[in-house]
Amino acid sequence: MRIAMVGTGYVGLVSGACFSDFGHHVSCVDKDEAKIAALERGVMPIFEPGLAQLVERNVAGGRLSFTTDLALAVGGAEAVFIAVGTPSRRGDGHADLSHVFAATEEIARALRGPAVVVTKSTVPVGTGDEVERIIRETAPDATAWIVSNPEFLREGAAIEDFKRPDRIVVGTDDERAAELMREIYRPLYLNKAPLMITGRRTAELIKYAANAFLATKITFINEIADLCEIVGADVQDVSRGIGLDNRIGPKFLHAGPGYGGSCFPKDTVALLKTAEDHQSPLRIVESVVKVNDLRKRAMGRKVIQALGGDARGKTVALLGLTFKPNTDDMRDAPSIAIVQALQDAGARVRGYDPEGVEQARPLMPEVEFAPDPYKAAEGADAVVLVTEWDVLRALDLKRLAAIMAQSVFIDLRNIYPAEEMENAGFRWHGVGRTPSA
Repeated sequence: MRIAMVGTGYVGLVSGACFSDFGHHVSCVDKDEAKIAALERGVMPIFEPGLAQLVERNVAGGRLSFTTDLALAVGGAEAVFIAVGTPSRRGDGHADLSHVFAATEEIARALRGPAVVVTKSTVPVGTGDEVERIIRETAPDATAWIVSNPEFLREGAAIEDFKRPDRIVVGTDDERAAELMREIYRPLYLNKAPLMITGRRTAELIKYAANAFLATKITFINEIADLCEIVGADVQDVSRGIGLDNRIGPKFLHAGPGYGGSCFPKDTVALLKTAEDHQSPLRIVESVVKVNDLRKRAMGRKVIQALGGDARGKTVALLGLTFKPNTDDMRDAPSIAIVQALQDAGARVRGYDPEGVEQARPLMPEVEFAPDPYKAAEGADAVVLVTEWDVLRALDLKRLAAIMAQSVFIDLRNIYPAEEMENAGFRWHGVGRTPSA
């Protein structure tokens, strides 16, 4: 099948590359000429494990191509996916759909034959109706079926998620469109991935509801972690104890500095705005957003308290800056608020991240970036483990303690056992656990 993927951001590029790996012929479109030229040279705009190799293989096989010419890509396509950005709109928090609607209008003018037009971008309920209206008004003679097909990709594991999904959600009431979508995803049938056909508005809401629920689990266990520290309980045991209940499950119950990234922050806010517009408030999600925003700054205060309540003139090394491992994404990363809190308190901050430094530089202009974790920690009064990259899971603790001015370690991901840290000479502070003496 011939597919046009409009947008070569995270979702568009991963989806286009994976579809081409299934044997479809995919043309990825973007207005950014420099990005397209880089992709044609094999240079990826994002860090995602395995993506460069996947793109290279399918470009070489003639199944994947890149272009700035939307009309050329869409004209011969049987399926057109809209995978452009939907960031929070400045000023009110609503999802900014300007790119979606602009792409829709261009697609409508470029359609030459029957095609499904599929919204892959995360969009509020009712967006598909507006996409359909634009296409009908712009190209009244076009034969196009408008479908919602939300993505559920985790950054750092996106290719695996695409090829072995928990579910594939397709929102359409038209059987012809449903059949075309089944054909597109047919290669996944061997993996027995459930394909769920539902109404278009339902599909749009499934994506937001899923992200809001996961954000709620994260925020819940973070608040329980705070209570654990006060009453002398261990949040890791609490997490395990409740996660063994099949009704709850263990995933997203790891206490930490709060959620960030490209999805949870903007999607929870966009869902709240949709609920407000329809006079159906979501009080739980409101609390989740508020608690998570406050938590990130609170982690900075946690570091200051570990330094005796005064960080002025002291050096703090942050290990891991991206919002999660295996990505270079700094969007709404907890490290941003932590750095700001430490600098406001007069601390000097050094940072290390295996992949995120270039993205972090403009967000943290006064931070000194180090080439490895030990250079970051040299002469530091405290080390803060913010993001649990594999390279940070087995640090040489004796070496680390020897090069620091003070042996203070704040483990915001609870990677290291307290006893091991104490044996290495550290004053250790975890999240939701009793600190060492």
